Amino acid sequence: MLAVVALAGLLIGVALGALGAGGSILAVPALVYLAGQPLTAAVPTALMVVGLSSAAAVAPRLRAGVVRWRVALVFGAAGVPAAFGGAALGRSLSPRLLMLGFAVLMAVVAVRMFRDRAGAGGACRTTSGGVNWRTCLPSAVGTGAVVGMLTGLFGVGGGFLIVPALTLLLGLDAAAAVATSLVVIVINSAAGLVAHAGAPVDWGVTAVFALTAAIAAVAGGRLTRRLPAKLVRRAFAVVVLLVAAGLAVAVTAAPGSLPVS
Repeated sequence: MLAVVALAGLLIGVALGALGAGGSILAVPALVYLAGQPLTAAVPTALMVVGLSSAAAVAPRLRAGVVRWRVALVFGAAGVPAAFGGAALGRSLSPRLLMLGFAVLMAVVAVRMFRDRAGAGGACRTTSGGVNWRTCLPSAVGTGAVVGMLTGLFGVGGGFLIVPALTLLLGLDAAAAVATSLVVIVINSAAGLVAHAGAPVDWGVTAVFALTAAIAAVAGGRLTRRLPAKLVRRAFAVVVLLVAAGLAVAVTAAPGSLPVS
C-alpha cells in the first residue's frame, strides 16, 4: 500500500512543481481508494501533502524572485476564512455526496488543463506594468475565496483556478503565476488544516506521501525547463479525467467501496 501511495505522491508532486496547479486533485482519491482512509482523515492528510509539496516547489523560485507577494497575500487573505467555511460545509455533507462532487470537480480541472493558456490577458494591468487593484480587487478576492472554500471542502490546492486568474486577469507571466500560485496554495492548505484540526491522521502514510510529493515537486520545477508545459499539462489532464471517471463509477455503482470512519 505504501508503495502505491508513494507513486501517487510522485505524480502529484511533479504536477505541482511543473504547473503550479492540478496535482493536488489526485491526493484525496488516492488516500481514500488506495490507502483505505475515510474522508475525515483523507482531507487533512491531503492538505498536509499539498502544503508541504507546494512549499518545496516554491523554495527554488524564491531565489529567482518571481513570486508576486502582494498578489499572493490578497488571494490568501480571501481564502483563509473561506477555507474554514468549506470545512464546515464538508462536515454537513455525506461522504458519498462529497466524492461525487469531487469527481465533477476533477472533470472540470481536466477540461481546464486541456485548454491552452497561451498569452497573458492582463485585463487588470496598468500601462506601467502594475496591477490596477481598484478595478480588479473584487475579482481577485472572489477568486481567492472560491479557492479557499474548495481547499477546506475537498482538500485541494486550487491552482487550477489561481494560475488562470493570475495570467488572464492580472497579466502575470507563466513563471510568476506558477510561483505565486504555489504560495497561495501553501497559505490555503495551512488554513484548511487548522479548520480540520482534531481529525484522525495516519502519520506513516502522511510521511511517505508528503516526502515523495515534496521531492517530486522540486523535480517538477526542473522538468518545466526540459519539456513543454503544454505537453505536461495535457498528459496530466488525461490522468485526472480517467481518475474522475473511475471515481464517479465507484461512488455510484459501488457506494460500499467508500471507506467509512
